[in-house]
Amino acid sequence: MTLTPVAPESLHIYDTTLRDGAQQEGLRLTVSDKLRIAALLDELGVTHIEGGWPGANPNDTAFFAAAAEQLNLRSATLVAFGSTRRPGGKAADDPLVAALRDAQTSHICLVAKSHDRHVEQALRTTLDENLAMVRDTVSHLVNEGKRVFVDCEHFFDGFRRNEAYSLEVVRAAAEAGAEVVVLCDTNGGMLPSWMGDVVSSAAAIGVDLGIHCHNDTGCAVANSMAAVEAGAMHVQGTINGYGERTGNADLTTVVANLQLKYGWEPLGGRGLESLTHISHAIAEIANQAPHARQPYVGHSSFAHKAGLHASAIRVDPNLYQHIDPALVGNDMRMLISDMSGRANIQIKAEQLGFDLPDRDTAARVAEVVKDREANGYSYEASDASFELLMRDILGTLDKPFEVGAWEVATRHAALNTPGDSSATVTMSVDGDEKTVTAAGNGPVNALDSALREVLSHGFEQVLPYRLSDYRVRILEAGFGTDAVVRVLIDMGTTDRTWTTVGVGTNVIEASWEALSDGYLYGLVKGY
Repeated sequence: MTLTPVAPESLHIYDTTLRDGAQQEGLRLTVSDKLRIAALLDELGVTHIEGGWPGANPNDTAFFAAAAEQLNLRSATLVAFGSTRRPGGKAADDPLVAALRDAQTSHICLVAKSHDRHVEQALRTTLDENLAMVRDTVSHLVNEGKRVFVDCEHFFDGFRRNEAYSLEVVRAAAEAGAEVVVLCDTNGGMLPSWMGDVVSSAAAIGVDLGIHCHNDTGCAVANSMAAVEAGAMHVQGTINGYGERTGNADLTTVVANLQLKYGWEPLGGRGLESLTHISHAIAEIANQAPHARQPYVGHSSFAHKAGLHASAIRVDPNLYQHIDPALVGNDMRMLISDMSGRANIQIKAEQLGFDLPDRDTAARVAEVVKDREANGYSYEASDASFELLMRDILGTLDKPFEVGAWEVATRHAALNTPGDSSATVTMSVDGDEKTVTAAGNGPVNALDSALREVLSHGFEQVLPYRLSDYRVRILEAGFGTDAVVRVLIDMGTTDRTWTTVGVGTNVIEASWEALSDGYLYGLVKGY
């Protein structure tokens, strides 16, 4: 049996989302974005927030100026990031070192070269001068009253090439006054089984060690955990694993592992209940789609589809879940599909507020689902359509309207000019038949406009409904333009969203089914 590692006396959870994470392709953070993310990180309970590189990046310089006036951190410490002085100069005279002093943070993290080839080919200086740069910059900032961490860039690759020199960089930083020396797997090429011996070799110097891993082998979190087990007390990473190339160690996974698997308190005793919320809130600010299969916080992290799993979960949810999802602020989801059995249906029904104690009824619903999925429907991503289907089978679907007929037309007057679309819908609303014709920006919008106009006469609550997403998939692609089409529509109000599915021999037919069901679901639920 493997023994759980003993927690260090002091454990740092160091977030670099605002600096290293912002180097991700397609991710751009404004000063306002960074201030909002920093506040969320503080709420989560990380110990250190790296704000950026003042002096080297105008946006980061502006952030530190704004943070000094606007950012009120409850427990986290803001850190300015920078590099050792330039070769041949003095730290006291270096403009980038001056920018670090002026950033108004108590802590500074310096990046230093620890790979001999990088020193000679990237810095174009000598190995001895690089050590002098480390000593001079660290000691200067310490004498200025700053607390200093040092990131040893490319440490692991450097160690494997020239062990003695990489360790000498660690020693130079420690002797100059660095409180923590961080071992960086900058290229992300390490594996967990390689970590222990390297970290132990550096630990023999007698300084507190940190770990900074990139995810190029898919092992950033595992490498970080291995380094912690070998004695690192400072873990660097980013929320949601943001970062250049394949990203950095995902701190949402790291802190959940440390607390739920080791029994430590990496967030200073705060609970993890806000982890999913904060992960998704930061994704929204960063304009990044959340990763559904992300450990702990992903939408699919505790989603179950197989009938065998569902049967076991009805007995004990923990039989197919490694933790209670509520511990990280997430939920268990039961997916309904052609793989569903009776147990899936019963659990899903309970989640939607229905009681299906009758095994035969649950089995009948399962058979209908399987039959419809065989014809192109997909219910695992369209809970609203599944609820309507289940209500219909149970005889509890009270439809406030009935569709008589609908038609849509688009006319193009000339090539490459916008087309004029119109739709005519005949419906019975509370027994009163109405026919409405409406124009729209394309056939789906025209159908939406006509449907909304008809329903608004009896149900004003539909006026705020808005279509927020529209997805089309061609099924049986080998049939070309004769293929069956599936459409998923997200519709909702300002505070809730629901998804419906439609299937047809053409995209308009499928869109109409999903669209009309979207309005039907909203009215049935009283939204």
